[in-house]
Amino acid sequence: MLSYRHSFHAGNHADVLKHTVQALILESLKRKEKPFVAHDTHSGVGRYDLTSEHAEKTGEYVDGIGRLWGEDCPEELHPYLKAVKALNPSGNLRYYPGSPLLTRALIRDQDRMVLTELHPSDFPLLKQEFARDRRVRVYQEDGYARLKASLPPQERRGVVLIDPPYELKGEYQDLVKGVKQGIQRWATGTYAIWYPVVRRQEINRLEKALEASGIRKILQIELNVTGDTHEFGMTGSGMIVINPPWTLEQQMLKLLPWLTDKLAQDEQANFRVRWIVPE
Repeated sequence: MLSYRHSFHAGNHADVLKHTVQALILESLKRKEKPFVAHDTHSGVGRYDLTSEHAEKTGEYVDGIGRLWGEDCPEELHPYLKAVKALNPSGNLRYYPGSPLLTRALIRDQDRMVLTELHPSDFPLLKQEFARDRRVRVYQEDGYARLKASLPPQERRGVVLIDPPYELKGEYQDLVKGVKQGIQRWATGTYAIWYPVVRRQEINRLEKALEASGIRKILQIELNVTGDTHEFGMTGSGMIVINPPWTLEQQMLKLLPWLTDKLAQDEQANFRVRWIVPE
């Protein structure tokens, strides 16, 4: 399994894909005046310093957000980049927003956030980051248990972001179980699930489990910066979106050729957008 402390990987190619999809979903929800909730099951610390020892040790952000910084990017990237730039008003790239800060940068006063983080070092930092924001509730709980307790939301509109570390052997099974329980309580919500491409057979099993789940409208978006390998290491990542905004498929089909070319680390870099289960 992947050993994952996000401070080592903040701003890498996987974050670019994940946060681009997240931002486009939030922008879609904002097209209606009614409030919505953004529920984040594995929140991390919220903000990452790209000059920290962890970030500098791997330097992964250089081949992620670093390749987009200062570039003339397609409009599909603008909401995401707006949130990153808001943390770096000097114009120099130093701070990177995790998914909670990205959400806060894009939601409105009437919207609400639910954040969950179990890690004993990360939770206090997350809580401090959002201490003065009345729109945000922060819990030190298991992400799936809090999700189960919070659904359905009073707003009846919103998105659930599920971004596990995939450190433990049973996390893919826990993911499918948590999503099925969520759908049973809130069938109309959007669920956005991030996964790493480390071993292709794990992704194949996840796809089959979702196909067999009875859930409809499951869109898969994947960006691989290199070809698959049998060696250890993340070669790409994907987002599985249940009940996606109707615009998302076409937005990603338009963006991904450009983004794959920009983030490619070898000539086998590739992407795909497909329906695991259609409507």
